[in-house]
Amino acid sequence: MTATETRTLPIGDAFDRMPFTRKHILIALALFVAFVIESWEQLALIYVSEDLGTAFGIDEGGIGLVLSAVAFGMIPGALIWGPVADRIGRRPACVWSLAAYGMIALASAFAPNVETLVALRVASGLALAGVYTVTFPYFLELLPTRSRGRAAVYLSIGWPIGMLAAIGASVWLGDLGWHVVVIASAAAALWAFAIRAWVPESPYWLAARGRQDEARAVLRQLGSPDAEAVFTVATERAGHPLDLLRGRLRKITVLMLLLNFAFNWGYWGLQTWLPTLLQEKGLSMDASLGFAALSALMMIPGYVSASLLTGRFGRKKVFLVYVVAAALGGLGFATASTMTGLYVGNFVLSFFSLGAWGVWNTWNGEFYPTALRGTGYSWATASQLVATTVAPSAVGMLLAHATGFTATMLVISAFMVVTALLAVPLPETEGRGLE
Repeated sequence: MTATETRTLPIGDAFDRMPFTRKHILIALALFVAFVIESWEQLALIYVSEDLGTAFGIDEGGIGLVLSAVAFGMIPGALIWGPVADRIGRRPACVWSLAAYGMIALASAFAPNVETLVALRVASGLALAGVYTVTFPYFLELLPTRSRGRAAVYLSIGWPIGMLAAIGASVWLGDLGWHVVVIASAAAALWAFAIRAWVPESPYWLAARGRQDEARAVLRQLGSPDAEAVFTVATERAGHPLDLLRGRLRKITVLMLLLNFAFNWGYWGLQTWLPTLLQEKGLSMDASLGFAALSALMMIPGYVSASLLTGRFGRKKVFLVYVVAAALGGLGFATASTMTGLYVGNFVLSFFSLGAWGVWNTWNGEFYPTALRGTGYSWATASQLVATTVAPSAVGMLLAHATGFTATMLVISAFMVVTALLAVPLPETEGRGLE
């Protein structure tokens, strides 16, 4: 045994000199598509909601319940899957979660009544929460330190791609009924086989479980020049949620939970009701879908720009600038008196809010040590999903009580301002190794 093989290193140091390789590109593709599927599932029925309401004879309130059901199921699902991923591993959590989601989603396409549909969508959310919760921390634990922020932000582009896919499905498959859109969602879960084949288990997790030989084997695949060392890891207990509220982690956890709620409320409150809000401004349903598609396209350069900037200026500065710019875009959208102003305001909002989301998805996964990373991200996800569940109903109530487009948009934009304020005390993580 050579001197190199007997070196002892913190596991994070094995990623400092690691190059970004073709293996990383394959991993990125596998987890990128998983994120597209997550976005698709949460958005697909929004764009065929009219057919859904006709099929079951339900009004906006009933449609809002169906749309919120997946997010409602994902709340307990996230809280379960995060600790599970910390205990059984990132890869099995992703694979089993996606496979279970596909089977339940397929069953929901044949729901005989709205009660059964809601129940099955809650169950599909419970299953999907695993891959939704684990994707980002899993990806972070496979990336070279210097590439982590940039590459993880690119992963976030899966969200607008999934949004575009959902809009496309409503255009190309919508005439066949909402059932066909749901069946397509279920078929996408077959991607679990690609994740199993292409994405190795996290070396951080393997080393934390004492599986040093397996961790070294994965690091060799990833091209680490330090793959032959003996690795040390933080000694926290794996997957114990209350540990998030102890010591130095308490303040981070409280701020993180509040920020996730405020940020997702602002975003989801708009996205769920965007077609309806646009119709209030005189656009037809087809024109509203086109507007939403253009908004999704504007999200992509938002992500790309944030990715390029985060490595240079850090997570916090880029996030704060983008959130404030998104709030200003929302203000312009809310007060626009012309169609041009409406487009410009929403495009600014889309560009900066989703760029900020790309940074946040990365930053949020870097606060916790390996033993608690999945659990911490699961709490973050649950907080987002509470907002995702509440926002559609809250905005629907605002619209039902004739609050109006401008007032509704100002309420949504106010949550962006709160998001920026909550981010100020959080620690910078750019360039730091994961614990």
